[in-house]
Amino acid sequence: MEKYNLFAAWMGVLFGLLSGLVMGLWFHKDTWLGGYDSWPRRLLRLGHISFFGIAFLNIDFVGTVAYLHVNQDAIFVPSILFIVAQIAMPTVCLLAALKKQLRHLFAVPVVSVIAATALFLFALQGVLR
Repeated sequence: MEKYNLFAAWMGVLFGLLSGLVMGLWFHKDTWLGGYDSWPRRLLRLGHISFFGIAFLNIDFVGTVAYLHVNQDAIFVPSILFIVAQIAMPTVCLLAALKKQLRHLFAVPVVSVIAATALFLFALQGVLR
């Protein structure tokens, strides 16, 4: 299962690099998207960095599973939730940048990554005993 997390992580790195490239074409303009402190610009920057941040969580997840030989059944749900977070966080950032009312959708990636982490820690208790 964790091979999908690894794939999602590297896709996140790629999209993080590409989004940085695209934003880098205009970041020098002080008024781009309403200026540095504007809502759309802040949310696009957050989405850009979230590609990398969630990718690193997925890579750490895969590395920990491999190193500790965690039972596959115990990591099924956390694996899915980390992938959901990888996709949902930058997507919600983009949507919220376009329409501020959609900021409430942040509950999806935030709850996903919190639940994934908590469930993974619970699964690790059996391995660390």
